[in-house]
Amino acid sequence: MSAWIGNIAKIIVPTPFTVGDVNLYLINGEQLTLVDAGVKTKTAWEAFQFQLSQLKLTPDDIEQVVLTHHHPDHVGLLDWLPDKVFIYGHRYVVPWLARDKAFLHHHDAFYTQLYTEFGVKGDMLKMLHALKKPLKLLASRPLSNVIQAGSIIPGLEDWQVLETPGHAQSHLCFYREKDRTLLAGDHLLATISSNPILEPPLQEGEERPRPQLQYRTSLKKLFSYDIDVAFTGHGEEISEVHALVEQRLIKQQDRALQVREMLKSQSMTVFSICKQLFPTIYQRELGLTLSETTAQLDYLLAHGAIEKYVDDAGVAYFTAK
Repeated sequence: MSAWIGNIAKIIVPTPFTVGDVNLYLINGEQLTLVDAGVKTKTAWEAFQFQLSQLKLTPDDIEQVVLTHHHPDHVGLLDWLPDKVFIYGHRYVVPWLARDKAFLHHHDAFYTQLYTEFGVKGDMLKMLHALKKPLKLLASRPLSNVIQAGSIIPGLEDWQVLETPGHAQSHLCFYREKDRTLLAGDHLLATISSNPILEPPLQEGEERPRPQLQYRTSLKKLFSYDIDVAFTGHGEEISEVHALVEQRLIKQQDRALQVREMLKSQSMTVFSICKQLFPTIYQRELGLTLSETTAQLDYLLAHGAIEKYVDDAGVAYFTAK
């Protein structure tokens, strides 16, 4: 049964994704605020309404929504909330909700070039279709206002906005100093490591983001805050935040060094490394496994541990130094 912990209530709704259920949060402050909005499916909407009813609330009671990031399992139900609801999110959320022709062209061009560089073999149109399939579960409702580090959200003046790119370019966390509480979104999860997902830059023609490097910087940012509890986007709350961040950072480094070992005896493409790292799931989860593989290579390149060269066909190869 849904219940209030202080002035925060957790609502758990199902998703069709491998990650499983997603957590939404209500903050009962000057304005009733929903943090994240689930995925746009009938089952998620029904679960959301039922758990609201356990709190003696309905969707009409919600006054504003604050988004941790733009992924489909966090924004979908925006379309089904009342028109009066005010919506806050990072500026990178805007194009993903709009999905106009220019954005979709930019999206396809980015991944076509990227997959060519990665040495991916297969039907490009089919792969692009698979990448865009989850987009149908995104909302198509615009933000009311863009927020960033330093922004003050009406009714949530005691919550600090932290920019934490990595898992998503749009990712934000929210910290309340008086009770040392963090709304972590997918930035830090209790039992699994968040995937630094490859996404197009905000503007076409810009250099692609390096999400693993961003993610490590964003994780280290949490050391600057005294945190007693982190409410997460999936799974259980976290009480030992700094210790878990240390574990995540070490594990990421160890994983990258394993990839470097693979490159000592031969040059390999991103795709060939991906297939070796994820032999049983790369075909089913190509986007996620390529993102995870690239994360290790970006880390190794940044630390001068490997070399990269690109052949005449535009395919990149990596070798250990």
